Amino acid sequence: MSTMTHEADRSRSARIRRLASGVTATALAAAMVTACSSDSSDASAAGTITLAMHNPNIQQQDPATWELVQTFNKKNPTMKVKLVGRPMEQHQQQMTIAAQSDTLPEVFWVYNALARNMAKNGDLLDLQPVLAEKKLDAKFAPHMLSGFKQGNVQYGVPYQALVTGFYYNKAILDKHGIAVPKTHDDLLAAVKKLKAKGVVPIAQGANNSSFSVWAFLTMLDRFGYEDKYQAILDKKEKYDNPDFLRLYGHVEDLAKAGAFPPNMTTQTYTQAVASFTSGQAAFLDSGVWDAAKIQESPVGKNVGFWAGPTFSDGVGNQNLVMNAPSAPLVASAKVEKDPKKYATVKKFLQFYYSDEGQQILVKNAQPPVTTYVPAVDKTKSSVFWAVLEEAARQDLASPKAQPDLVVSAETANAMYDSFYGVMAGAMSPEEATGLVQKTLK
Repeated sequence: MSTMTHEADRSRSARIRRLASGVTATALAAAMVTACSSDSSDASAAGTITLAMHNPNIQQQDPATWELVQTFNKKNPTMKVKLVGRPMEQHQQQMTIAAQSDTLPEVFWVYNALARNMAKNGDLLDLQPVLAEKKLDAKFAPHMLSGFKQGNVQYGVPYQALVTGFYYNKAILDKHGIAVPKTHDDLLAAVKKLKAKGVVPIAQGANNSSFSVWAFLTMLDRFGYEDKYQAILDKKEKYDNPDFLRLYGHVEDLAKAGAFPPNMTTQTYTQAVASFTSGQAAFLDSGVWDAAKIQESPVGKNVGFWAGPTFSDGVGNQNLVMNAPSAPLVASAKVEKDPKKYATVKKFLQFYYSDEGQQILVKNAQPPVTTYVPAVDKTKSSVFWAVLEEAARQDLASPKAQPDLVVSAETANAMYDSFYGVMAGAMSPEEATGLVQKTLK
């Protein structure tokens, strides 16, 4: 691959630096992981730790983490990181149970709401000394770490980049004389035109993947979510407020115009992606984690990336792209009691956030989470580049976190169901926002 500095001028490098300091991960996609190893003798070996993740097939669903672990293990033959994984909901439940029974894995992915509770209870390792030892703390933008800090304890570090929005098929849009939308009205007009031509406007899949509403979660931030959510959690404000109701009304308008596929509630997110990559849909609600898959598909050469629509009746800054820290990696406080395990945890995390580790993320179409300037070949990775370019636009700001990741799992699940309820025509905006509100009482 050629480096950014060889491919772009100084201005573009500055934008990519901005991206690298403002992205973090999480392809949230559909899964959560186990904390337990089926090979207890291996797990108890000296220098061996478990990394529990939220994907049942890590090699296929999270190739960046897979390669990071394999590379680390090869470079450190006296140490071993063992990967284990389960679907997301199962993983979250397992971590909750493990915290209560004092059986947490050495390192694991977890929603930040649960991580905060674990940190409050003293279950998590303070990672500040781990980062400071190699001066890695200076390689993060401040907001990348601040969301995972409680008092003086740095209980978590960002996992992967979370950049979400809409992929779009330029060939389909060009064929029907449709420009890439900018506003909600533009998107609604495009939906109506595409529907009339027999084209699925937006690929979505709710079956066993109700979390797959990333672009719509960002729309919440265009209606003041970031300024409202703490007051909502403190019961000084409600989720079913007039601003959010307007947003859900716009989603209802999209649904009535035929924006979503008729089999949306029965197909999975993976099937929705497949419909887009096979050229059957004009837009796909997704994130950076699918860039490589889309690149390799028949439509790859014709795909761009869009941060989502602005709203004339929105609240606050409309020029947003979801490019923010998300769910963290955390470590069990117990590892400090075992010098060999602690050494492995420390060395693995220091490798993960080193420039070499970050380039492995980039190699697997994941933006860096530090200020590392990535090496990307635009000609070979045009889809990934499109995501980087959109996220690095100087006129776009980013929320500090995705809306579902600053609330409880119960509330987050209700948020997903509320959007899909309206999108499927099964709920009114009032019913949908009320569903979320019930979890906040």
